[in-house]
Amino acid sequence: MKITTIILAAGKGTRMCSDIPKVLHKISNRPLLHHVYDMSNQLENNSIKIVVGHAADQVTDALKHFKADWVEQKQQLGTGHAVQQVSDQIADSDTVLILYGDVPLLKLATVKLLINNVNDRSLALLTVDLANPAGYGRIVRDASGQVIKIVEEKDATAIEKQINEVNTGIMAVQGKQLKKWLGSLNNSNVQGEYYLTDIIEMAVGDQVQIITSQPETEDEVLGVNNRIQLSHLERVYQREQAYSLMEQGVTLKDPMRFDQRGTIENLGQDIEIDINVILEGKNSIGNNVKIGANTSIKNSAIGDNVEILANCVIENAVIGQGSRIGPFARLRPESVLANNVHIGNFVEIKKSSIASGSKINHLSYIGDTTMGSNVNIGAGTITCNYDGVNKFRTVIEDGAFIGSDSQLVAPVTIGKNATIGAGSTITKDSPADQLTLSRAKQTSLAGWQRPVKMEK
Repeated sequence: MKITTIILAAGKGTRMCSDIPKVLHKISNRPLLHHVYDMSNQLENNSIKIVVGHAADQVTDALKHFKADWVEQKQQLGTGHAVQQVSDQIADSDTVLILYGDVPLLKLATVKLLINNVNDRSLALLTVDLANPAGYGRIVRDASGQVIKIVEEKDATAIEKQINEVNTGIMAVQGKQLKKWLGSLNNSNVQGEYYLTDIIEMAVGDQVQIITSQPETEDEVLGVNNRIQLSHLERVYQREQAYSLMEQGVTLKDPMRFDQRGTIENLGQDIEIDINVILEGKNSIGNNVKIGANTSIKNSAIGDNVEILANCVIENAVIGQGSRIGPFARLRPESVLANNVHIGNFVEIKKSSIASGSKINHLSYIGDTTMGSNVNIGAGTITCNYDGVNKFRTVIEDGAFIGSDSQLVAPVTIGKNATIGAGSTITKDSPADQLTLSRAKQTSLAGWQRPVKMEK
């Protein structure tokens, strides 16, 4: 079966009160349209057509990596008119699936069920029962329960407005039939638009059966028209991510205060995650990992038995097994930590490799550094790696001890088992197994008096 998926994404989204096209607003750091595309892209033998209109260039530029055909609807004259823009790209034998770029949480299983209900004598329609159906087109059935038409809210009678079963707009239909009905659409309605829903009544007139199905939850088919709805679907999506992790054995202290804005490619066992943790991009988390509250992790690999304390920021980093990070630590891109490394409070690591057993426990900055094993970095140490134009590398060899409040001015090498005295500014290579220090002579002045406040 050949599928043609048409995603309608031409609307302006006035109620978003934004210069950003509605379909580019994000859930879990991905545009709404991206969610719809990713789901439909999982269908086999599927050709995707995306109809854009408002700010079309902005939408296509943002999502130009999509393997889809972009079709512009120059005038927004309704959903039927939007689908008409693609009619010449539809084969008679295609099963045509119609989706919406602002309905991001539709599930693949729901769509497959819909498609399976299509043949040359049937049209598949996705409906949903709502306690408050205001604003939606109502599904009108005859005495035997067969769908006979869809009535838009503005055209509905008082009795029709009491119907709770509503149209989601999502449907699947054979290409030959769809093209025939599209050619018969008119705009004789309150809005003066070409409604796609009018093809339902045409199908009934042609004795084509309307087969309806419903999603598991109404959230699956809710669209986004304003920031409140966007926020609601964000929480729905995050709840699904959280429950999925817990089903895989992850302990979340509070699933309502957890965000996964990406994927976890490798997930270990016995992971504990505290509140307000954000996982972005592609991450890997090993066994027996503990992640403290208010921590952000992005595109990073975390080994087994790692403990990350509260309020850490980790991005594009690798953390070896048995390491301990934080609290209040920051690992910037290209930080690679071997096993059993300790990074303490208010420590920042950037573009550095740190070998096993090394410790940087307090108030330090290590950037552009190659650090050996079992190195101890005292509080307040910084590597001065930038001269305002160029960046240089610092090398600290195995077993070195760097005293507190030291500045290592790159390029510089600290030899194996060398000791740097506290308060030193090191500008030259320091030999292995020796004490190197740089201090001004200490002086005490006898008879010195503290200043006193002058009387006015």
